Order: sequence, then structure tokens, then C-alpha cells
Amino acid sequence: MTEGALRVLTYNVHGQRDDRAALAEVVRAVAADVVIVQEGPRRFGWRNRTANLARAFGAVLAVGGLPSLGNLILTDMRVHVHRTWTTRFPLTPGRHMRGAAFAECSVGRRRFTVAGTHLSLDAAERASQAELLRAELSAVRTPVVIGADVNETSGGAAWRTLADGLTDAAVAADATDRCTFPLHGPTGRIDGIFTDPRIEVVRYDVVDTPLTRRASDHFPVVADLIVPELPGT
Repeated sequence: MTEGALRVLTYNVHGQRDDRAALAEVVRAVAADVVIVQEGPRRFGWRNRTANLARAFGAVLAVGGLPSLGNLILTDMRVHVHRTWTTRFPLTPGRHMRGAAFAECSVGRRRFTVAGTHLSLDAAERASQAELLRAELSAVRTPVVIGADVNETSGGAAWRTLADGLTDAAVAADATDRCTFPLHGPTGRIDGIFTDPRIEVVRYDVVDTPLTRRASDHFPVVADLIVPELPGT
């Protein structure tokens, strides 16, 4: 394996309301080092449900659940997790409360920080949430990887905020025509992976198989990356 190689999967799992066996098989088949989940457990019994989900995926929970309102970051045993934190975005009355999960990690000597989020259905609110997410990451010095259900395509303000100064993995792989939602008749790329420019995007894919069409209402997005070794790390 190439030194610094990292496979990242971002996946809205639709609250596990679809074929759970297919969902687990999809994630296990991707064999990602980092799995960023949207719509994971966030309410009653979330600890046990999150542990069961991680186990089904063959992964370990780094951070997430109720504190991040259903955003999860899971890892395999190659990844060392150094610190984690969560944030909640301000609640607009009558709307769905949302948040984000963060984990500073390493593979070997190469450090990076992962963020996962699921933004609002309202355009103005999600633009504000994207700005808050980027502000949360402004003090991070390690290369950043964001996995997100942005709930809009690349022409939107929130998407542009997330991508500002970062690499949209689909753009790097010349794969912007690969839609992620809705499952039947996909028309938009609303799920994305955004990386620090110091990270090399080797491969990008939207996984469209008979299993993924049973597992969720979104297609999973996967990217193979090379994380750089920075001076002093």
C-alpha cells in the first residue's frame, strides 16, 4: 500500500430505514479507512444503535451520534484517532437541528482532520451552516477532509463555501457528472468530499450497484487519497 494512502467514504444512510443488510454489505465492500455517515443514530438508544452500526460496517466509532445530531465518523484499525469534537448549528424554530462531527487522525506519521456534516434543506440556513463549519476548521493546521450531504449542488452558496480553498474530489477526478441523489433517477450531485489541496485525489467514485439501490436513498461517495507527511509531524 502506498504510504499515506487513505480511502474515505461519505454516505447518507437514510436513518437505516432501508435494507440494513445491504447497507452493511455496501460499506464493508468499499473497505474505507474512514467512513463519514449522515443520518446516523441521534435519538433514543443512540449509543447502542451507533455501536451496532459501526460493528455492522466492520469499523470503530471515532465520534458522533446525539452530540453531532446523527453525523458519525468511523475508522478502521489503520487510523489512529488523536482527538474528537462536535458542534451543533443554531436551531431555527420549526426546522431540523443539525450539527457536525470532527476527528483529528493519522495514518502512520501523516496527520489529517476529518469533518462530517449534513446541511439544511433551506438555502439561507445551509449557507450559514457551511460558514460555521469552515470557521470551526479555521484553526486546524492538519490537512482537512470534509464529507457532507450538502443538500444542494455545486452551484449553491453552501457548496461554494465548503469548496473554497479546498479540492472538490469529483472535480479533481473529472467526475462531476456522477449524481448522488435521488436514488431512482438521480439528478444532482449533492453529496461531496472536499480535501485540502495538499492531499492528492487518486480516485473518486459514486457507487451505483444493485446493493446500493437497496441500502439508502443516496448513493455512497468514495475517494482514494494520499495524505502528505508535513514537517514537524
